[in-house]
Amino acid sequence: MSVHELKRSLPVDARIAENSVLLPAALELLQHWAQVSPLASALRHKRHGHWYNWRWIDALRDVERLADGLRQQGFSERSRLVLSGLFEPDLLLLALAAQSVGAEVLPLDDQLGHAALRRALWRLQPSHAFVHGAPQLLRWVAAGESSPAPQLLIAHQAVPRLPDAARQPVLAFDDLLGASETPRRQNLWWQPAAASQLWSEEGTEWPDGLRVLLQQWLHSGHSLAFPESRNSASRDRREVAPSGLLLSAARLQYLAADSERRLVPAGPWRRRLWDWANAQPQRPLQRLVKHQMRRLLGFQRLHYIWQAPGSAAKFPLSPWLAGLKRNIA
Repeated sequence: MSVHELKRSLPVDARIAENSVLLPAALELLQHWAQVSPLASALRHKRHGHWYNWRWIDALRDVERLADGLRQQGFSERSRLVLSGLFEPDLLLLALAAQSVGAEVLPLDDQLGHAALRRALWRLQPSHAFVHGAPQLLRWVAAGESSPAPQLLIAHQAVPRLPDAARQPVLAFDDLLGASETPRRQNLWWQPAAASQLWSEEGTEWPDGLRVLLQQWLHSGHSLAFPESRNSASRDRREVAPSGLLLSAARLQYLAADSERRLVPAGPWRRRLWDWANAQPQRPLQRLVKHQMRRLLGFQRLHYIWQAPGSAAKFPLSPWLAGLKRNIA
């Protein structure tokens, strides 16, 4: 199937909100990687216990199909798409598709309660919205009864049974995408030891997260992987062993605290062992101990942790997490 060139986005209106997802040359970058490395891995996501892979050419084709699907649903350069849910391939590709039409794209925390969601709808007044899970979708339907409801709700998963009185139009993401090749299932996670693999385990509760992910992913050309859920992030990270983390300052602090708890549940001797290994990591025995600890957390290949420019002084990495970043293995 031939890949036609995506339309360039219209000039950005000065009235667009500051937190709108704007990435100059995003579509050109996606086209570049689809031409230069069409069969290389662009995105990976765990679904129903199995890893799935999108190649760069797959990502470009999906963006084209999604842009066409959005137009068929009345989407235009005057539209405003709100994205609410976990970061994963469908959300990223839909954001790029909306930008290709020239519309405004905004993230919204998917954990908002009913009252907070109603206030957000009054403030943002989206024309379309992408919602991740069934509970969140039902919350949006209920909030739309007394707020400016979007013209269309796009459900990431199958559309659940809605209340009989619900008037909100809902469309499943697969129906918006239309006929396409399904992502390729990976029975084994394999990649060359030197291959870069970016990792994110957050969602739209991180306001700047989508912009960060698009920038780091499209400018680097590295594969970007996501866990199946927030609860499975630690397990899935161990399977991936990423080389780079794309996480907010709050998530990095949580990750450091959570990882330390995992290493010290049985008593103070593990803490002493970790401190001892960190003190002189160049020695063979200490290096072996540290390597095993890194492997338990999925950090054996980690050498890059993204931090917002200027945030290192305000939100410094914990010495423990910074020590993991040093690739001594």
